[in-house]
Amino acid sequence: MATTVTAAELRNLGRDELLAKLGEAKEELFNLRFQAATGQLESHGRLRAVRKDIARIYTVMTERALGITEEVDAAPAAAEDVVEADDTETLSDKSVDDSQEEKAGSKA
Repeated sequence: MATTVTAAELRNLGRDELLAKLGEAKEELFNLRFQAATGQLESHGRLRAVRKDIARIYTVMTERALGITEEVDAAPAAAEDVVEADDTETLSDKSVDDSQEEKAGSKA
């Protein structure tokens, strides 16, 4: 990661892209730490920027895990599941209502 990434940009990425960015950032952080240990690091501020990028990626992943924000790729599929679930509930509700009416009719 040559530049820092904003949280808004990260929220527009899919899970696989986030994981790829995370891997790149961790690799860059490893290389920067290695350069710092050997005295070859030119930009010490880059260490801080990469650590913050990693934290942003983890924050977006945690938001999705907690349901605070929705995944970009999974949003259309989840909406279809909700529609199907609503249809099945109405059918089962109708059958329960019908069976209750039959019981009430047989008692009277």
